[in-house]
Amino acid sequence: MSDELETPRDDESISALLGERVAAGDFASAVYLVAQGGCVLMSGALGDAVREPERRAATLDTIYDLASLTKPLVTGLLTALLNERGALNQHERVAHYLPEFARSDKTTITIRHLLTHTSGLAAWRPLYVITGGERERALEVIAAEPLEFSPGARVTYSDLGFITLGFLIERITSASLAEVARAEIFGPLNLKRTFFNPSETLRTEIAACESAGNAYERDTCRDDSSAFDSRHWRDYPIWGEVHDGNAFFLGGSAGHAGLFSTAHEVLRLAEQFITGRTSLLKRETCELFRTNMTGSLNEARSWAWQLAMTKDSTAGGALPPESFGHLGLTGTSCWIDAARERVYILLTNRTHARPLPFVNINSVRRQFHTLASTVLDREPE
Repeated sequence: MSDELETPRDDESISALLGERVAAGDFASAVYLVAQGGCVLMSGALGDAVREPERRAATLDTIYDLASLTKPLVTGLLTALLNERGALNQHERVAHYLPEFARSDKTTITIRHLLTHTSGLAAWRPLYVITGGERERALEVIAAEPLEFSPGARVTYSDLGFITLGFLIERITSASLAEVARAEIFGPLNLKRTFFNPSETLRTEIAACESAGNAYERDTCRDDSSAFDSRHWRDYPIWGEVHDGNAFFLGGSAGHAGLFSTAHEVLRLAEQFITGRTSLLKRETCELFRTNMTGSLNEARSWAWQLAMTKDSTAGGALPPESFGHLGLTGTSCWIDAARERVYILLTNRTHARPLPFVNINSVRRQFHTLASTVLDREPE
């Protein structure tokens, strides 16, 4: 649990940066939090969590759709726990746990390949389309997808790989991913505003996503005529339910997306990956998160995280090379400097109340880390 002994302040330089981008329309709102050693030293909330169909200001308690932060914060954490207990082995073939992967081109794919995005699976496919709308066929369809490269040959970020890990966790535990996450993570950490499939009663406390349904995914599929069957698309404002189409199709909880949380509770999750802060994992397990597992490949990846040593990572130059982080499509990010027990959280809803395309906010993320690190470096140890 975070100590939070300090009274956090709203840093003027960070608020000026984020306020400028809110005014420019890059994102409707931004909530940030910077912590060191369990103490929240800086935090703030700017802009509107909701602009359409009504206006609601963002606060530090606003709940965000974390999108792909689900990958490390839930799927990465659960696989690490199961690996510790011997329920799975990171070097074991996926087909050992999921017979659907016992195919000639996929028999060599390991759990570690999935965790480091080196499995060869495609980045994304509209499962709600290619399964014919049959949710129970999702794993079978993923296993039948052609590989884009040989396992271990390169890093290609893959939603399909983490969706597979979600199914693998369910197969091992004989429970749904949401049930396992509640029992193993949310409950033990006493998280009250972190969940899959938020209740309708919490809708007004959640930052909204796209205003015109999942237009982004429709645009992504524009060259696939089969994808334009109207049954596959939401045409109403996405607010209070998961933005990602595949996660929505899979029932709201999946290995790649679906998690909702606040900045303060994301901090509690992030601390589980830090040796001196975790209450869930062993010391040796935490070393996996800052270990480069992809060697000389095109991107530096650890267990479910990207490392700051990756060229052009959103960590920027202020974070040490072994720092690790992740982004979410909705405009979220979390970076961790485990050696100094520093956590940098930036939550936005860049997908809300703006026409396509969404703004690339990677430069904002780098500037945020630089400004926050400058302030932390001035603080007494």
